[in-house]
Amino acid sequence: MSIAMNPHPLVQFLQKPASEFTKEDILRYIEENRIEMINFRYVAGDGRLKTLNFVVNDLEYVKTILACGERVDGSSLFKNLDAGASDLYVIPRYRTAYINPFAEIPTLDILCSYYDKDGNPFESDPAYVMRRAGEVMQEKTGFEFYCMGELEYYVIGPEDSLFKADDQRGYHESSPYTKFESFRKDAMLAMASCGCRIKYGHSEVGNFSMDGKNYEQNEIEFLPCPLEDAADQLIIGQWILRTMAYEHGLLVTFSPKITVGKAGSGMHIHTAIMKDGKNQMLDAGRKLSDTAKHAIAGYLDCAASLTAFGNTNPMSYFRLVPHQEAPTNICWGDRNRSALVRVPLGWETDRNMAVNANPLEAKVAPVYANKQTAEFRAPDGSANVYLLIAGLCVAARHGFEMENALQFAADNYVDVNIFSDENKEKAKKYRQLPVCCEDSADCLAEKREVYEKYGVFSKGLIDGIIKMLKDYKDKNLREEVARKPEKMMELVERFMHC
Repeated sequence: MSIAMNPHPLVQFLQKPASEFTKEDILRYIEENRIEMINFRYVAGDGRLKTLNFVVNDLEYVKTILACGERVDGSSLFKNLDAGASDLYVIPRYRTAYINPFAEIPTLDILCSYYDKDGNPFESDPAYVMRRAGEVMQEKTGFEFYCMGELEYYVIGPEDSLFKADDQRGYHESSPYTKFESFRKDAMLAMASCGCRIKYGHSEVGNFSMDGKNYEQNEIEFLPCPLEDAADQLIIGQWILRTMAYEHGLLVTFSPKITVGKAGSGMHIHTAIMKDGKNQMLDAGRKLSDTAKHAIAGYLDCAASLTAFGNTNPMSYFRLVPHQEAPTNICWGDRNRSALVRVPLGWETDRNMAVNANPLEAKVAPVYANKQTAEFRAPDGSANVYLLIAGLCVAARHGFEMENALQFAADNYVDVNIFSDENKEKAKKYRQLPVCCEDSADCLAEKREVYEKYGVFSKGLIDGIIKMLKDYKDKNLREEVARKPEKMMELVERFMHC
């Protein structure tokens, strides 16, 4: 992105990309723009964004907190820390600084990382686990892991009877049939000003009315980037949508399921294997490369255990059912939305489509950037974003370490809709995703060596995730809801905010 067109105020002021921000840059911006407050922000064990506020009344003090960070009570942020020895440091990452779009006074926010008493990265910090996953990926394979997320969410507001969209037919609908398009566009602009690189936004399939309220599903999708930036963008995006909704008197939910028979919300993650800044997902003949197939094999082999990071509450498993554009079978395919891993259109063609659509451009040679990705479709808004992306990176690396990766990928490829009646028998050959949190915990326990290898995930962190999932005791929840349908809405209310 060019600096001239970048909507990030700090980028414009400093005339450099955010990746090059220094402490002195931040200090200069604070002083010359009369910033009155600084917010440290960091994600805790529950996957939610936390905040520590500082009033700017002394430049020397600002220098100190930017250089040294501050202490926090780790036992209140992470369940498995002993309260008797739980102090952690939060240290700001300068490249993440942005202007708070909601603050009434000039306020600078900055994301932070956790460090322990000895000054080492805190091993259970989700952001550090993800960073470590990326470092090991590059060290062991020579590849970088890029990804980007799709934020699906419902906006819930007063019912409007004018220009009602058809039930479950809201995909890419325009106003006036959509009621919250302006809200989505305002949120996208706020995200862009905070450093998020947005691909596009649109309305999604889910659209219905219930109990005097309008439920409208939307999606905002980001551009591929290094895994740390991708996770930060998703966290900031969720925060902006929730905060903006609160200010508008609306409700935004990322919950995977909010009622029976309507489209649930996922958080699909697109991934790309990179080297020296070039996408490695296609070979010289514009076909899916063996490099891509190794990563896909890793995703499939680890798929059941990845739900422990990406599908973390009982509502997740009410979304992962057939015929709802959500996967249940562990397989992959080209452009196949019934598969767990989908390889979407990636501009493999050498045809100049722009010339065909615009005859006056006939003399312009086609320029197709290599945009190919592989999309992992199981996760949802309950995910701990950092741990999910860390897990996907580990799984991709695992694919390069599998002896039979290419054959494994070939054996689990589908070129049909496996949910259709005529393909029922074919679908039976594929493994299934877990059907509840307890099953997900068992799958993680079986695969934990893959995640703990090279010290990416700590033993204590894996133990804590397994315990959290087991504590839901949801093995028989589907049968219970089938007997007592009213319990579904109790669950929806309980997990509305994931």
